[in-house]
Amino acid sequence: MGRHRALESVRRGVAKWPLAVLGVVILFALAWLGWTWVEQQVENRATPQSKACPAGDAVLRVAVTPSAAGAVEEAAKRWNSQKTVVNDHCVLVEVAVREPSQVFAGLSGEWIEQSMGGKPHAWLPESTYWVNRLAAAESTLVTSSPESVATSPVVLAVPYEAVKPLETNDSFTFGDLAALTTAPDGWTRYGKPDWGRFSLAMPDPTSNTASVLALQCAIAGVSPQRAGPVTVDTLTLPAVQQNLALLAAARPANVPITTVDTLIELGKAGKVKGAPFSAVPVTEVDLYRRNLGLDGKPVVGKPLYEVAARGPSPAADFPFVALSGDHDQVRAALKFSDFLRETPQQQLFNRIGLRAAGGAEYPHDAPGIRWDSATTSLVPADATTTQQISATWANAADGGQVITVLVDVSRSMLADGGDGKSRITWIKQALHGMTDRMASGSLGVWEFSRRLDAERPYRQLVPTSPVAANRPALHTGIDALTPATGTHLYSSLDAAHSAAVNSYAEGKRNRIVVITDGPNDGGTTYSQLRERLRDRNIARGRLPISFLSIGSDLNRPELTELARSTGGSVSVLSDARGVDGALGQLLSTEG
Repeated sequence: MGRHRALESVRRGVAKWPLAVLGVVILFALAWLGWTWVEQQVENRATPQSKACPAGDAVLRVAVTPSAAGAVEEAAKRWNSQKTVVNDHCVLVEVAVREPSQVFAGLSGEWIEQSMGGKPHAWLPESTYWVNRLAAAESTLVTSSPESVATSPVVLAVPYEAVKPLETNDSFTFGDLAALTTAPDGWTRYGKPDWGRFSLAMPDPTSNTASVLALQCAIAGVSPQRAGPVTVDTLTLPAVQQNLALLAAARPANVPITTVDTLIELGKAGKVKGAPFSAVPVTEVDLYRRNLGLDGKPVVGKPLYEVAARGPSPAADFPFVALSGDHDQVRAALKFSDFLRETPQQQLFNRIGLRAAGGAEYPHDAPGIRWDSATTSLVPADATTTQQISATWANAADGGQVITVLVDVSRSMLADGGDGKSRITWIKQALHGMTDRMASGSLGVWEFSRRLDAERPYRQLVPTSPVAANRPALHTGIDALTPATGTHLYSSLDAAHSAAVNSYAEGKRNRIVVITDGPNDGGTTYSQLRERLRDRNIARGRLPISFLSIGSDLNRPELTELARSTGGSVSVLSDARGVDGALGQLLSTEG
């Protein structure tokens, strides 16, 4: 009897275990089903609530370069039809078609809404070159990293009869364009001695994307890193400086201001012999648009044809960036950027002649375009070097600028300027680099504070004189910059301006550059300085005064008025790490 009960007890114990496990599994299953149902209900309720836009509509204004506008406008229609919600706002994208140079001028200077519409919250120019340029002018204006939505290689546009000689023989590289264009019989290399010089029309690289990218590739082509990237040190190499001087000397006369107008002039000729120039660097998409008259100007003459370089070639990267604004606007801009890089929108870029990730459905009606012209891509230069390339070219093309630099050495220049270096350390580093990159032109260095030279708040460390003959003295003078006490800016600027007027070099671009980190705190007043500048009667733009300010502790209205009245500019940096790039941006402008 005892054995039977024991056995029965064991059997009953075995029977309970699987039932317990089964119960737990059922409970978990019910819990999972319940949670899933709750999630579905929340999601189903959230969708109509989000579509209702509880915070109302919000507008995201995007400035877009003309060559990408068609795709972005169609993408904006798709986005708007979906009533996309960002932070409880239905965000409606408005696209404004603007040339990059126009957007840059407005954002870095004064945005005039009457003629340009509302200020954009995001920007899509042709190249990161423009983003770097804007950040160099005022570092707080760009609030996101550039994200490329498409690309377009830089090629040479030539008349049809030039294609076969260029591709049958030893084709060009961007690096040997200087030697090719300076030879009196450059076309002999391609079996066409009767065509004479191979002349390259390169509109101003500071305002034409294809020109500045071609210039960067030409520099890389004579440097140790043929595929890039070009660095600030690259620009000091004798071979590079000689290359730039040759390219500048070989420029044909009367080149139009813009790439489009230059293409029109070459298209009118329709052939090489007798044309004002032989070739024009251009992005592939702009050549496609020009040949069909999609750029807003009539088709003139015969289509031009693209010829790719042998070796590394630059490409426009069409970056999308958010501009300064509130958190919701920046977040909406970044979401729209992501939307543009999705496959359906990428296909839109392909269809208007850009290279994108959506496939290879390029336009079929594309005279002069092959869509297979891309070669090895040039590794682009960084933001600082990009600006220094423009400045170095501007100096070479002008035959050398005459620059007087006035440096604030108040005690605040000892403050941290970024990466553990003081502001004055970053300034010295930038000025040393500038001195080494100037192959021609003149440079002078002044410092100012309070009572630096007896009762005078300023001291001329190095008189303005030719750089090539005075480089050691300039480096010594720059090293001597030492922070002292106050910031008697206007007294010092008055003295430097008077000296610059007395030593003005006719036929050169003369300018004064002031590097400071604070407002005037004594000596000559603003109104007194304005009167003295007027008394000297210097025409606007003849001797521009430009200010490069570190930090926000400045009297911006006064500096802006002084700069505008003389044809100069004001650049504001959040810290001193951007001094080098800002100097490059400033020195590459007309004023």
